[in-house]
Amino acid sequence: MEKKQKDVLLQTPKGMRDILPEEYPFYQSFFKKAEEIATYYGFQPIQAPHLEKIDLFTAAIGETTDIVEKQMYIFKTRGGDHLVLRPEGTAQVMRAYLKHGMHTRPQPVMLYYKGSFFRHESPQFGRSREFQSFGLEILGEANSIADATVIRVATAILEDMGLKNFIVHINSIGDKECKNTYRKELSNYYRRKVNHLCKDCKRRLKENPFRLLDCKEDSCKKLKEEAPQMINYLCSECKTHLKEVLEILDALNIPYILDHYLVRGLDYYTRTVFEIFLDEKDESPEKPSQLKNLALCGGGRYDDLSKILSNKDVPAVGMSMGAERVIMALHEKKLLRQRYKNPKIFFIQIGAAAKRKSLILTEMFRKANMPIAQSVTKDSLKSQLKIAARLGAPIILMLGQKEAIEDTIIVRDANLGGQDIVPFSKAIEFVKKKIAKK
Repeated sequence: MEKKQKDVLLQTPKGMRDILPEEYPFYQSFFKKAEEIATYYGFQPIQAPHLEKIDLFTAAIGETTDIVEKQMYIFKTRGGDHLVLRPEGTAQVMRAYLKHGMHTRPQPVMLYYKGSFFRHESPQFGRSREFQSFGLEILGEANSIADATVIRVATAILEDMGLKNFIVHINSIGDKECKNTYRKELSNYYRRKVNHLCKDCKRRLKENPFRLLDCKEDSCKKLKEEAPQMINYLCSECKTHLKEVLEILDALNIPYILDHYLVRGLDYYTRTVFEIFLDEKDESPEKPSQLKNLALCGGGRYDDLSKILSNKDVPAVGMSMGAERVIMALHEKKLLRQRYKNPKIFFIQIGAAAKRKSLILTEMFRKANMPIAQSVTKDSLKSQLKIAARLGAPIILMLGQKEAIEDTIIVRDANLGGQDIVPFSKAIEFVKKKIAKK
């Protein structure tokens, strides 16, 4: 095989990447914090498959959405099934709720999930084809307190990760009747401006006029400034619901702005929709944030989704937070601390007998919760000492033929140069004291 062909084998698929050991702890830290806070608020974990039947997302998200039209990874199995790599988690959680009869449990059912999701979109800053998300869903509750709870947990995660300056963009897109009325008004407005629309928006106008409010083309963004606002077409119940959510956010001192043109990109949303951005009003004009227009989190209410997937009426609300974007924001704000720590102990074994015996000592240190680094494939003392020096381990354990027979271990101080011979039975306590002095 030629070198060029071999190089191709080493490349990840476009828009996907490896998370290396020095970066992986940031993801661990994010998910650990998110799970801790979600658990505190009463959410329980759920895990759904990475693969689903295509019909789930076509029905749930909407056939005219960008995700269904352009972004899903779809394939046919050898058995003839049409499957898709999951592009989002909400439809999955609702499917699981309905499939497993969770409506018979005490309501609401509060669930969280995490993992990889996939969208075949153009890779760019803050947007990958595989991305890590953390999501919350409250199912079986129509009260506005559920909407506010989801937003509160999302902001608590950001705050505890160190991101204090954020702003919640929030809107209501009403119920089915409100949306239908607004859709007609929006269509009428854009039909009068059709000559100024981009090519995609001319098509969207016929299929899904809400999508025009998301267009990033300058000409379409300018038209949006004078478009009808959803709030003027809300029924009294939907207005009251929005008012209650905003009052709770005020009581919690959560910063927000009413974004009249926020609709989100999925058809299942009703009433509350929101996105959370970094609040960059104090940023330097010479060095604007690259994340300024990227939502760290988004979500909303989806009271009609259960009726799309079944005959049950399950009011629900949820959100999804992008791990990559949160980590990027922390990096930009210089809030990321190096979490990949060099080992404090390096274990050297010389000879076959020592390597066999090393497993006993390794297990002793594991049970004592004292991580060690080692190179079990290296035989020479010199090569193993080089690795220990490269890792910067202050304590070196050395086990040779003589020590293996006598059940002893040499403990060397890499910084001071001294060493001691210690029985296996006292090795843990001795090394703990050594580390405590460092």
